Amino acid sequence: MTSESEIEILNELEKKTFEQERIIKELVKQVGKYTQDGDLPFTNSEIEELKLENRKLEYRINILRRSIEKHNSEMNSNENYKSEIDLNYSINIISELICVFKFAIGRVYPSCSHNDVSVRVSTKNADYQFDSCFAICQAKKKNGNNNKITPIDVASDIVKHLPETQLIDHVEVVKPGFINIYLSKKFVSNSIKVILTDGVKSPSIGSKKKVIVDFSSPNIAKEMHVGHLRSTILGDSICRLMEFLGHETLRLNHIGDWGTQFGMLIAHLTENYPNYEDEMPPIADLQSFYKQSKARFDSDAEFKKRAYEFVVKLQNKDENVIKAWQRICDISRKDFTNIYRRLDIDIVERGESFYQDMMIDVVKHLEKGGFLKEDDGRKVLFTGYSDVPLTVVKSDGGFTYDTSDLAAIRHRIQVERGDWLIYVIDHGQTLHLETIFAAAERVGWLNRQQVRVDHAGFGVVLGEDRKKFKTRSGESVRLNDLLNEGCRRCAANLRDKGRDSELNEDELKSAEEAVAYGCINTPI
Repeated sequence: MTSESEIEILNELEKKTFEQERIIKELVKQVGKYTQDGDLPFTNSEIEELKLENRKLEYRINILRRSIEKHNSEMNSNENYKSEIDLNYSINIISELICVFKFAIGRVYPSCSHNDVSVRVSTKNADYQFDSCFAICQAKKKNGNNNKITPIDVASDIVKHLPETQLIDHVEVVKPGFINIYLSKKFVSNSIKVILTDGVKSPSIGSKKKVIVDFSSPNIAKEMHVGHLRSTILGDSICRLMEFLGHETLRLNHIGDWGTQFGMLIAHLTENYPNYEDEMPPIADLQSFYKQSKARFDSDAEFKKRAYEFVVKLQNKDENVIKAWQRICDISRKDFTNIYRRLDIDIVERGESFYQDMMIDVVKHLEKGGFLKEDDGRKVLFTGYSDVPLTVVKSDGGFTYDTSDLAAIRHRIQVERGDWLIYVIDHGQTLHLETIFAAAERVGWLNRQQVRVDHAGFGVVLGEDRKKFKTRSGESVRLNDLLNEGCRRCAANLRDKGRDSELNEDELKSAEEAVAYGCINTPI
């Protein structure tokens, strides 16, 4: 059953939408009187504001409708409660008990909200306790169905309608309106035997899904820093959990390996290392290399001009420029790979360059569908989620991060056939991602009934001053330096405790890395 509050909100939103549609039509008629052909002049700000507000309302209505449909679907599944418990899968006992009581409530009090079901571990003699009888009693009285009903009456009615289950041995109603639940000893015994013989099992997941997780995502020519740690560890943890549950995962590293910054990097590379095509440039410190090229780009007009020329050549896939770009990527990739190896991270690189050719097709698709609007030479896409549109094509004809992300989500849905997309990115990107999701939905790529999309957001790493964690010089802390420092401290601690006399060098190194990396990962 759907809660009354959800229905009221939905009805109110629909009324507001219909009323604004009526106002828009009336304004169109009025404007038509003053135009020769009766067409709507889109420069009318009042009508445009109403249309934008309407798109937002329709977006909220769709989300609420999906929530109600999902809720009703869950309730319908409870109407056919299955009493058999398969010990080949682990179960959440409280969740299973909630399903049992939802089934009983649906039988005896079908008009009550099933969101009120609460089962908790008992603090008395029983194993668990159901304590939602008071809320159900108040709801019945509020609706005027039965002012004389008491929580003890509700508890008795629910107990009479409980389905048979292997999970419960017996229940008892206790004053003033609780239901004590006692688990079946046979169920507990068999569950323990399975854990002892076969280990912890994953829960039943129903149909297997393809889960695509976007995480880590450092930038080429910049070393990974402490800010990349959370996305990397959280993304890997999500993948490991999904894999344990039996889902297929695709771990994607959406690195920043394309864009205007590569013009200055390539220009700096070709001038300082003219033999880059035959020899790997000895660039050990990418951070310094990037700063040097950026300093020249900001101060040297001729260098800046050459940098833009290289950008054009890169976009046109000039053979020599592509080689220079690959050299820079290879150097960065070596650094990234080392860190992922140390942290035992398995990830597939699929940077912005991967989607370059797809962006052209994305723009064609959006133009053909009439989704793009001209705005000061740009081509933008309004989604209805935010007042700020996505910039799909810049005024100079170039693409943006918005274009890249649109191409990525389209590819992940239509080509990779992902059932569940998870973006592990900090909370600062929430508006951007939700706008991308709304855009994909508007243009017809994303059907939320078939594909689930989630933003697994997190906060940035802060220092003692509550600002982004940096070194004393104001630089971001390099991830390699953090890992090295962790190992150094652990090694010193192990030697202070005399472990070096008990372990050989390989064992000592293995111990210090396990402790260091574990300590760094755990607080994430």
